[in-house]
Amino acid sequence: MAKWGKRTAQVHGGTRRSQYGEVAEAMFLTQGFVYETAEAAEARFVELGEDEFIYARYGNPTTRMFEERIAMIEGAEDAFATASGMAAVNGALMSAVSAGDHVVAARALFGSCLYILEDILVRFGVELTLVDGLDKDAWAKAIRPDTKVVFFESVSNPTLEVIDLPYVAGLAHAVGAIVVVDNVFATPIFSNALELGADVVVYSTTKHVDGQGRCLGGVVLGTKDFIRGTLEPYLKHTGGAMSPFNAWVMLKGLETLDLRVNAQAESALKLAQALQGTKGLSRVIYPGLADHAQHDLAMQQMSGAGGTVVAFELEGGQGAAFKMLNALEIIIISNNLGDAKSIITHPATTTHQRLPQEQKDTLGITDGLVRLSIGLEDTDDLINDVKQALSAAL
Repeated sequence: MAKWGKRTAQVHGGTRRSQYGEVAEAMFLTQGFVYETAEAAEARFVELGEDEFIYARYGNPTTRMFEERIAMIEGAEDAFATASGMAAVNGALMSAVSAGDHVVAARALFGSCLYILEDILVRFGVELTLVDGLDKDAWAKAIRPDTKVVFFESVSNPTLEVIDLPYVAGLAHAVGAIVVVDNVFATPIFSNALELGADVVVYSTTKHVDGQGRCLGGVVLGTKDFIRGTLEPYLKHTGGAMSPFNAWVMLKGLETLDLRVNAQAESALKLAQALQGTKGLSRVIYPGLADHAQHDLAMQQMSGAGGTVVAFELEGGQGAAFKMLNALEIIIISNNLGDAKSIITHPATTTHQRLPQEQKDTLGITDGLVRLSIGLEDTDDLINDVKQALSAAL
């Protein structure tokens, strides 16, 4: 299994079969497990065997299949599946720090991630320093001998900034800090974040892993010591576990993950190229474009792919952006990404609306900025849809 390629691992990794020999993975919709004797129950609570379970909040056969499969794809020793992507972020950060610890994080983060850092961690006595993720000097100055955790999105949401993961990881490891990376935009297919220096990788599996808008989910990946020694005690007692049904959906999503994200990234590049130079657009942002500020770094860190998300800014601000969104015929307005359906979002009024205007300005989240997650539709249809909507709005 260790020698399997990613696509093989996506289909077969972690499979457990019951006595019936089913082809599709079994869905164990049970919250508890039966013990043959009182002594057997006592023994299991003392120490779990290799394939034993106590309670679905602690673990479940279907959930364990998903954890083992995505860990194999990611190249991680272990994984813990969570109820949502934010449960994964919260678990990874909260379990790793105590009052008095110091955390350094990139300023360009999803709004809910900033809430965990600025509202929750700080409330419980954790010291926080936010930096411009693209500024290497800022990282070097912020990371201190007592820094415990460094956290950032490998590709930021929604402005698609690409952080130099090996550089930041080197600074963090020099002082013994652990590096936690939200790797959603880079995906497990395009990125090898652990090889680049991350210690812990988190995903919202709601996005590309499910890929069809069905279920919430998340996962934290890392060493067995971190997953089982640090993270698991926190998550199993605070209730952030993934449901067995959602784990089964995620398992089926993994089977086609490589095919989907590669097709989406190919369409994303073509659409971004088609939008370059369009009248009324002040910028088109896509890591796969040669004019992206971190293009070379993105190609190194993402296996030569630019990802599945394109952002662009309309000169007419919110009014023009809303007109464009309302004129779309194929692309839907929502706030998810990584879906088989193309989804467009106006971050300033939705996903990042809680940020103060000054912070939005600093991050480049303008009133005219839109984020477009590319789906599996015909590429030419998507290009034509965006262009006709822009014509109607500008």
